[in-house]
Amino acid sequence: MSRTLGRTLAVLTAALLSALAPSSAYAYPDPGVVRGDIVVHDPSMVRSPTGQYLLYSTGEGLQLRTSTDRTAFGRSGSAFTTKPGWWKNYSSASDPWAPDISYRGGTYLMYYAVSSFGSNTSAIGLARSTTGRAGSWTDYGIVYTSNASSDYNAIDPNLFVDDDGSWWLSFGSWWTGIKMIRIDPSTGKQHPGDTARRALASRPTGTKAVEAPTVVKRNGSYYLFASYDTCCAGTGSTYRIKVGRATNVAGPYKDRDGVSMLQGGGTPVMESHGRYVGPGGQSVLADSDGDLLVYHYYDGQDNGTPKLGVNLLKWSGGWPVAY
Repeated sequence: MSRTLGRTLAVLTAALLSALAPSSAYAYPDPGVVRGDIVVHDPSMVRSPTGQYLLYSTGEGLQLRTSTDRTAFGRSGSAFTTKPGWWKNYSSASDPWAPDISYRGGTYLMYYAVSSFGSNTSAIGLARSTTGRAGSWTDYGIVYTSNASSDYNAIDPNLFVDDDGSWWLSFGSWWTGIKMIRIDPSTGKQHPGDTARRALASRPTGTKAVEAPTVVKRNGSYYLFASYDTCCAGTGSTYRIKVGRATNVAGPYKDRDGVSMLQGGGTPVMESHGRYVGPGGQSVLADSDGDLLVYHYYDGQDNGTPKLGVNLLKWSGGWPVAY
């Protein structure tokens, strides 16, 4: 065999193997090792200035778990010990969902949703704390609402702060999808000088199932993570995490193939594999060793119990890949 022909065959073989082998984005790694009290839904995690991890999740007035090593988690009570009176207007159970915790200028902020399953009579609330601890939160009331006549659902909030200091809140579930409003940093509520409601992602045909947005900025680009398809059905859940990229915080967000997330696009980041069913309800935390994808999944080897999943994210060719 000639040297030229050998090189040609080697190149063709490598190309063929590359085409046949699943990309790392579709390999769907197992969650990293976590233990302790890890039965969670819709987890959101922040690292305190002292290095402790505070993880809040849906249920019981927003459950708190803490960890010193990001591996062993223990229950530490709930954000609220007294239910604000306005909750009952949006939830007969008066139990909030889907917290989004962040640390800004010495204060912990938590946006959260109050609603009932399948309804878009919903509200997003705001609470603050100086410590982030259970029972330390002061409620600041309603930030944004939707009702039966709305074409959107005001749940699953996520706060994003841009490099220029502007604050943005994304939210949404089913109906016409993911929305975004501008937030006034001085109040944590909607900016009085910008009351527009922007559309970020939707599924205009077929199922309307897209929710739980998370917005981050990396290397000059904005990324919108969202959960697609059906959650909350144990091993019958079809939840999966997808992402799109944009040059502007308000989009348009497009997937790796250039399909707009407003037209149902989205590049897969995590899907069901093995015992790990329906990953979603995600958040992203920039930690000391890289970005973390924090989510729940339903354990196929434990009767579909929702559990905590944590994976590192690497950025490959301008796209996030879980590993």
